[in-house]
This record gives sequence, C-alpha cells and structure tokens, in this order.
Amino acid sequence: MSSPILGISFGNTSSSIAYINPKNDVDVIANPDGERAIPSVLSYVGEDEYHGGQALQQLVRNPANTIINFRDFIGKSFADCDTSRCAAGAPAIDIDGKVGFAIKRGDDVEERITVDEVVSRHLNRLKLAAEDYIGQTIAATVLTVPTDFTQAQKDALAASAAKVGLKIVQFVAEPSASLLAHAHSFPLNKSGDANVVVADFGGVRSDAAVIAVRSGIYTVLATTHDYNLGGDALDAELVEYFAKDFEKKNHCNPRKNARSLAKLRTNAITTKKTLSNATTATISVESLCDGFDYHTSINRMRYELTAGKVFSQFAAFVTAAIEKAQLDPLDIDAVLLCGGVSFTPKLAANLEFLLPETVAILGPQHAEATNYPNELACQGAALQGRLVADYDDDELKEAMQPVVLNTMHLQRAIGLLDGAGEFVPVILPETSYPVQKSILVRAAKGDLLVGVYEGESHIEERTLEPEAKDAAAEDDEDSEEWSDDEPEVVREKHYKAAQKLIELGVKGVEKGVEIVFNINKDAVLRVTVRDLKSGAVVQGHL
Repeated sequence: MSSPILGISFGNTSSSIAYINPKNDVDVIANPDGERAIPSVLSYVGEDEYHGGQALQQLVRNPANTIINFRDFIGKSFADCDTSRCAAGAPAIDIDGKVGFAIKRGDDVEERITVDEVVSRHLNRLKLAAEDYIGQTIAATVLTVPTDFTQAQKDALAASAAKVGLKIVQFVAEPSASLLAHAHSFPLNKSGDANVVVADFGGVRSDAAVIAVRSGIYTVLATTHDYNLGGDALDAELVEYFAKDFEKKNHCNPRKNARSLAKLRTNAITTKKTLSNATTATISVESLCDGFDYHTSINRMRYELTAGKVFSQFAAFVTAAIEKAQLDPLDIDAVLLCGGVSFTPKLAANLEFLLPETVAILGPQHAEATNYPNELACQGAALQGRLVADYDDDELKEAMQPVVLNTMHLQRAIGLLDGAGEFVPVILPETSYPVQKSILVRAAKGDLLVGVYEGESHIEERTLEPEAKDAAAEDDEDSEEWSDDEPEVVREKHYKAAQKLIELGVKGVEKGVEIVFNINKDAVLRVTVRDLKSGAVVQGHL
C-alpha cells in the first residue's frame, strides 16, 4: 500500500497536519503530546531539542534559545524581514544575508542556524508525528502558503522539505484550501455558486481573499494582508490590562522585567482561549514581579471592551477586502472564518452587525461550519493531496512549474425575464468560461418567446419609517416600553435587464421546457430551448 500524501498547514504561530484515512475521511493528526494545532516553535536546552507545546513553554525560562514566528522569513533576505515579530524569543541575526538564529547548545557552545534549517527541522518534526500516527513512511505532502508568497519563498520551502525527505508535490493557497475543506463538509448554498470572503486571522498576521465559486471553480477576485494584525494584538491588550491592574495593586511595574512580561503573555494567551468558551477566566501567577504574586479574574465583556479596538480592526479588515474586490457587501454570500482568532465569539458578532443579514458568518458558532477553524487549511491540503495522488512524477513535476493562467470571466449576469418582467440571473457575474448551465421551466405552456438578456445588478435603498404610536400609548406616561423613532434604511440588491442578446420562439409547449446556456472558450453564447414532451429543439447563438 502506497503511503498517503500529507496535507500540511504551516503557519507562523501553529501548524497542522492531516491525511485521508483508509475510510476516505479526513483525519487531523495530533503529535505525540496530543496537540492538533502544533505550535511552530523550536527550543534548545543543551543538546535537547523541544518542539511544539513543549518548546512554547520555554519562552518564559529560556527565551533566548526559543525560535518563534519564523515562517515568513523563508526565501527572503535579512533586510526584507521584519524581525521584531520574533523579539519575544531568540533574536534574529544576519547569516550570509539570510535570517538566522544563534542558539546556545551548552556552555560556550553556540550554533548558528539559518531559517532554512529551522524550517527543515520543524517540517521533520511534523513528518515524524504523522508517521508515528499513520504507521507508514511519509514522503510527499501538499503544503499551504499565503497568497502573497513569492516563487522564491516556495522554492526555499521545497528545498528545506526535501532536506528531510519530504517532497512538496503542490503548493495550495491557504484561502482556497480552507474553502475546499469547508465545501467538502458543508454546501455553500443550493446552487453551489457563491461569493465568499475567506478571512484567516492568525497569531501575527491576517490574510483575506474574496473568492467567486462558480460550478466548483474557485476564482480569487482580491486578496489583502495585514502583517501586524493577529492574535498577538489581542494578547498585547490583555497583557496591558493585567499589567495596569497589577501595578495599581502592588505599586510595581511588571513591564520592566522581560520574564514578568513573558509570564503575563503566557497567561494572556490562556485567558483568551478560555474566554472563547467560558464567560469568566481566572489567572494566577506566582512571583510576577518583586516577589508579589498576582491573582485576578476577568469576564468576557471586560475582555471585549479591553480589546475592542483590535476587534474593530478585524471587522474593518474584512470589509476592506470586499471593497478591494469592487463588490458591495450584498454581493457576498458568506464570510468563512479561519485561524485561531476565529474561536472568539466577538469577531463573528462584529461581522454580523456590520454586514447584511444575507451574509452567513461561518465561524465556530455557526451550525453549518466547523468547530475547529484553525484546522481547515490542513484538511483542504489533504483533500488536494488525494486529488493529485494518481498523477505520476512527470505530471507532478509539470504541475509544480510556475504557470500564468488568464481565465476569462463574465462581467455581467446572463439570464431571462420572469412572468412579471423581472430579470432572473442564470449565469452570475465573475463566472469563468467555458461554462454550461441549464434550467427547467415546467410551468411553461403554449407558444413561448424566450428572451435571453444580459443583466446588471444595482443596490436600492429604501427608508422604513417607524410605526405611528398609538394615541393611548403616547398618553401613558408610566409605560416603560422603549421604542426607536429613527427610520431604518434597508439596502437590497436587484438585477435588471440591460441588453437583449438572443430571442427564441417555441410553439405548442405542453409540459414545460429545458433552457441550456453554453458559453465556449471563445465567449460565444449558445442557447438551446428543448420541449420536454416532444423533444423539439430551438437554438440560437451570439
């Protein structure tokens, strides 16, 4: 039996691994410590190397030998990297123009490691964890990367993986992988066509992509990135809140001590995770500063107020992605939340407030979304690994080559007029072609004149005036009922016919018709109307 192709999501903060098991299900693999979201951290104590959660614990006592947040440095020069993001751990140094780290492996023994070697060691640990779980040697993987990763970065990743016997057969963009995993378990809607914002909120950065899904084809309309917005920003707000509280109680500033800050940061991360599931969290830190212990509790409401500015930035980040795609919020069908920050209920609540009710916020609290948004990317990579498993080495090698593919898309919708003269879209805007769609009109009878139109969307706003108060209620001064007298502005998306393209006549229809729309690669539109009873066909093209 051939070994499966592993799906790996390699993040700055954490990584996940998955594969398709013999029952054809997607399994997210835990490392020997039981971690499914494995911290992307390496730490060294003498000759011992720690990885994952064990390495993360070393940030308090051994930060100078603990390597964090290194993923984005791969394939880039030292001058092009923001090394401040790993300041809480081992400081980054310049090694032959690349980012590296100087690690003490014992008394007077220093090891200088380039980021390429760090990535190799990290991927090797993930590979070993998968082999231990599956019981087979793993030789190939599909790896997710951000949409802004350059070819040089991908090449460097492939070289680092090859060094530990891991062949990257394909790179998949993180948003596409996450959406693929979601669509595998939950249908987007009845037609399958949708505009989706995939928002990935990680530990140190946030990424979003607006993806048009048409007949199973994913088209990225726009991407946006914020390299300073992530879970660390929420942690920083909590750290500052705890530091102020501690200073007020003990007249001692824990910010001046690196170890005290590391303790607060560790507890802030735990508090953030706890408040995603509970309404209150308690922290207790022994000897936080100058021998003073610290014990306090915080509820979810206080946390949301404390980090309110950051939560607003997350929501604004999503709306900015929609604007960049030149779409209106009413054009969006769903926002798929990914990454560890997505566990926080306030994030989904803010988006539900900002976006129209028609937009589904697919976070952990949604009935038709995964409870583990931080595992979507690796699941999508595993699904893609199954798709490419049947290709031979030559075909895979060709698939790895950089290819620029320009796929043509419709700018306007194509559809019909209903009985009331309203335009009904059949093929939506942003649909790539060639494409074919068909609809059944069983209610059609008699002689028909089928008009095919090009349509365009527009947003209509209308104001709903508040209901007039009852006269008796106005006179009741003791009434405690509160009413909002402000008028409500309702925005609705509508289509209208812009131009007639084709007109076809069909006589003597008794049991309805089937109308087939076909656009070939040369953008030629062909429309076929078939009588469901007689089978008679009428065709037209443009």
